[in-house]
Amino acid sequence: MENNKKILLVEDDQNFGIVLREFLTLNDFDVTLAKNGMEGFEKFKKDNFDLCILDVMMPYKDGYTLAKEIREKNAEVPIIFLTAKALKEDVLKGYKVGADDYLNKPFDSEVLLMKIQAIIQRKTVDTLADSKQFEFTIGEFSLNSKLRFLTHNDEKPAKLSPKENELLRLLILHENDLMPREIALTKIWRDDNYFTSRSMDVYIAKLRKYLKLDPKVEILNIHGEGFRLVVNK
Repeated sequence: MENNKKILLVEDDQNFGIVLREFLTLNDFDVTLAKNGMEGFEKFKKDNFDLCILDVMMPYKDGYTLAKEIREKNAEVPIIFLTAKALKEDVLKGYKVGADDYLNKPFDSEVLLMKIQAIIQRKTVDTLADSKQFEFTIGEFSLNSKLRFLTHNDEKPAKLSPKENELLRLLILHENDLMPREIALTKIWRDDNYFTSRSMDVYIAKLRKYLKLDPKVEILNIHGEGFRLVVNK
């Protein structure tokens, strides 16, 4: 794994905090543990974190106040709340201050891990998909995603449909890496179900037809997970 993702864990129950930190460290995260909201904010200011996990009920400064302060400094960093109180008002309050997710104690650590991975992956893809780049080169092709032109060498460009264009752009942004199926479906089709999934397969087939002019470029099907655009050297 390239750089481990950094997590700020703010938890006033020290034993629980240490156990959770160990669990996340074993799963390749770089975890900074703080034992209350004040210490948590000090640590947050000194580093760049990929995600924050905050206990709601803490002395000196509760999780909501800390989340507000974090949001003033960084509007993007994902926040997961841990709480022993499962009251609807508390959950709503958490989402209001900008929480991405909520977990009631006691919880299954594997569920937390899945939530963390899903949130980080979503944020990574959002950052990629929102990048301003619109001119790309893949093998012998160039794509101008603003004009939706796919050009092979110096031949006349093919005009892609909006979905073909978006899908190819996402694949290029993930070049040589997995582009998860559900990411493309929610980004482009706005829904992940049987019908949109079949529709996406049709568009992948269309893109393969365009790309076959360069034998070095191919879209691989990663069974059950998604697709990978590879450019063989």
